Amino acid sequence: MRQETIRAGRDCDADGLIAVIAACWGEYPGIKLDIDAELPELRALASHYAGKGGALWTAEADGRIVGMIGVVPRSDVTWEIVRLYTLQPHRGTDLAPRLLAIAEAHARAAGATRLVLWSDTRFDRAHRFYEKHSYVRHGPIGVLHDISNSLEFGYAKPVAGIEVLDAAAAASAERRLAEILCACVDAGASVSYLPPLAPDVARGFWKRVATDVAAGTRILLAAWDDAVLVGTVMLEFASSPNQPHRAEVQKLLVHPAARRRGLARSLMARAEIEAACAGKTLLTLDTRAGDAAENLYRALGWHEAGRIPGYALNADRTPCDTIFFWKGTAPSFEVSPPAC
Repeated sequence: MRQETIRAGRDCDADGLIAVIAACWGEYPGIKLDIDAELPELRALASHYAGKGGALWTAEADGRIVGMIGVVPRSDVTWEIVRLYTLQPHRGTDLAPRLLAIAEAHARAAGATRLVLWSDTRFDRAHRFYEKHSYVRHGPIGVLHDISNSLEFGYAKPVAGIEVLDAAAAASAERRLAEILCACVDAGASVSYLPPLAPDVARGFWKRVATDVAAGTRILLAAWDDAVLVGTVMLEFASSPNQPHRAEVQKLLVHPAARRRGLARSLMARAEIEAACAGKTLLTLDTRAGDAAENLYRALGWHEAGRIPGYALNADRTPCDTIFFWKGTAPSFEVSPPAC
């Protein structure tokens, strides 16, 4: 099969584009395509998107249209990815990623700082694709009131920045967060696991985290850079009745490929803000002695509470010391630890 060629879409592509959409929708029982009643814009889709300030691209192979994507502005800074479809024989190749990269680059060049999209709740494969490319679930399910009785998941990601993930977003980020955890463990991070960390074990961890987020016992933050989810940190609320004011900072992770960009520092600063907003006035954490994280925490004003020799194991199974730190989110706590 020849490499697909991607070009700007034209209104004369209508028959080919409609055929691609019909083929993709036809893979799912209950989805009906009625162009005249619901989607007349498909007959001149390039002009339709251009009129909204957006753009359309088509992919061709052997003289046949085999894929498509569009992008349209929703505000000065938010752009929506639309109509990403590829025919079945062209899936599992680099076609869909190439289409998405072109649409995202167009939006970013036009000033987009946030990218959004909608995907039918029946399109499981599409959901995995978007999640792989750092989109997370966002907002309530959309109800289209169409002849197919369609429901849609909203997805979104910032081009750069840190966001709090709700339970749905946390669940949709499991795969990407697992990749980050595995990469950090493989690079020698001391974060409860030893290398090699199996992906299914890592995903199981994040699944439990999403459950805690849903239960309201944990706050999960995620960091994006260059439109890729590359970092995370979380707050676990103390469960003891006499410690409602305390939270523990856990799993500060930045993918090895994205380090030395200030992301860890930014994640910690945001974690402190979220802790204060949640009414937590005392934060604790621990880290392996001698790690770069130790210097970061000291530079951010964290206070050493003590050190336990041989508390954990290094990747080579030798014992390492662990340092415990604390920090208050209220000014008075910066002078002395809070009374128990």
